[in-house]
Amino acid sequence: MNFNIYLDDDTGRRLTELAEREGESRNSLIRKAVNDLLDRPARPQWPDSVLRHQGFPDFPDIGRGPDELLPPPVDPLA
Repeated sequence: MNFNIYLDDDTGRRLTELAEREGESRNSLIRKAVNDLLDRPARPQWPDSVLRHQGFPDFPDIGRGPDELLPPPVDPLA
């Protein structure tokens, strides 16, 4: 299958330089880049260890609203 793509001058120059350094054609590099993009998961996923994490049972509750928070006992800048 053939496609036409248009690159700005700087991107085209950089692609040509990379192809020369790597000893590959620009088409080959573009094909690899597209395959890498298509092989990625559809959306980034958190690792299973993070998704299974249930928190720490002895961690203090920080889900209080602002009306439940206490002001500092002494203002250190006063």
